[in-house]
Amino acid sequence: MTSARRIALASRPTGQPGQDNFRLEEFDLQEANEGEVTVRSLYLSLDPYMRGRMSDAKSYAAPVPVGGVMEGEAISEVVISRHNNFAPGDIVRGRTGWSSGAVINGDKLRRVETHGAPITTSLGSLGMPGFTAWSGLKFIGKPRQGEMVAVAAASGPVGSMVGQLARLVGARAVGIAGGPEKCAFVKDELGFDAVVDHRSGSFASDLQAACPDGIDVYFENVGGHVWNGVLPLLNQFARVPVCGLVAHYNGSGSADTDQLPATMSTILRRSLLVRGFIQTEFAADHFDEFLDEVGPQVASGKIRYREDIVDGLENAPEAFVGMLSGANFGKLIVKIAE
Repeated sequence: MTSARRIALASRPTGQPGQDNFRLEEFDLQEANEGEVTVRSLYLSLDPYMRGRMSDAKSYAAPVPVGGVMEGEAISEVVISRHNNFAPGDIVRGRTGWSSGAVINGDKLRRVETHGAPITTSLGSLGMPGFTAWSGLKFIGKPRQGEMVAVAAASGPVGSMVGQLARLVGARAVGIAGGPEKCAFVKDELGFDAVVDHRSGSFASDLQAACPDGIDVYFENVGGHVWNGVLPLLNQFARVPVCGLVAHYNGSGSADTDQLPATMSTILRRSLLVRGFIQTEFAADHFDEFLDEVGPQVASGKIRYREDIVDGLENAPEAFVGMLSGANFGKLIVKIAE
């Protein structure tokens, strides 16, 4: 490999990103130095956090510079290796960006291990999204048998895992999803105890009916009007792991700031635990534990998942923009090469 294609950040978006914020370009691959690996990208993960990287607002991670390659994790095949841990033909994953190829420090790569499940699961149920669900529940939510666990975006890679893991420890799971098709998937295929459509005009009352004894754990990844419906139902000592706020990533929902007094008052009166987290806080010490526990269950079909695969790196921007408004169904992945 001497050249590759990549998607660069052409400009910073205001509100919803558009096609003009991205640029497809060709570039020359540098020669791998000692300790580096040249890889050919196979599959690229698209995730909501990438919207934050397009902004220069202060955050937990540095923004993508204008003109820089969009950040993202990919499954790749090793083409050339000057690192002792890898050889040509190895299948690895790492943060190589929205690119068809890259040269990267081998220390930043991890060999793909899925316990027999398809390799794409290392970007979803056995990758960052699945680990986010597992670690958020294990270290913050801590659901117990008989408790009620609710999660938004329940048909997505994080939410679907949250509900299934909750049920495995004997808790009840209520999913919140958008539209009849996604709701049917959550209830009938994932096996949640109940599901509520957040697009319904009766969402708040529907959620209350699905959680008659309140909510003990709410896994937050959306915010917006979903949080407004959940807040009154949180029980005393409820736990709220917060891993995302996709409803606010485009700068919308400013009216929801009026919920701050109600939110803080409820936290105080009901002794709630609300804990934001980034999955990397736990990954170094616990990712292998997660794989050993969850991997065989995904491979056997005990834990189910759904993937939404788009063909072609050039189609990544359109797919990403659609994801931010809920157009995808399952873990969104771009197939780059065979």
